[in-house]
Amino acid sequence: MEKEHPLVQLARCTIETHVRTGKQLEPPPELEAQEQRRAGAFVSLHCHGQLRGCIGTLEPTQENVVCEVIQNAISAANHDPRFSPIRPDELDSLEISVDILGKAEPIESIDDLDPVQYGVIVQRGARRGLLLPNLEGVDTAEMQVAISLRKAGIRPDEPYKLYRFRVDRYY
Repeated sequence: MEKEHPLVQLARCTIETHVRTGKQLEPPPELEAQEQRRAGAFVSLHCHGQLRGCIGTLEPTQENVVCEVIQNAISAANHDPRFSPIRPDELDSLEISVDILGKAEPIESIDDLDPVQYGVIVQRGARRGLLLPNLEGVDTAEMQVAISLRKAGIRPDEPYKLYRFRVDRYY
């Protein structure tokens, strides 16, 4: 098995600590020193190939990426409304990825999207929906936007703004 990226190791250790003890992990000083940048981040959890949790932030809410990953790892494991909290017996089966989001840029049309290369944000007023790039089964920009609109509660016939962003994905 390949060695996990340090941010994925951080997410795994955070989830294991929180599930087993209920406590929040303190940011490791050596990792925090390397990761002083601020960015939105998503933590995605899969168990036996099935999505088990995914929570993230579009923009930074914490002092740095390390703290962002810690908060979102706990949320993905415990607060994704689609799933029950992660149980201790699931910890060994978890596959974890961490996405660090680049800055979102407005785009004029769906033609400016590539579902492998870019994530998408749709927005109408305060309602926003996001879909990460390069997701299994999402093969077209049209699918990507349709899913994002559904997530945001925006009807396809309503006017909305489109944004795209890149991610650095770690396993």
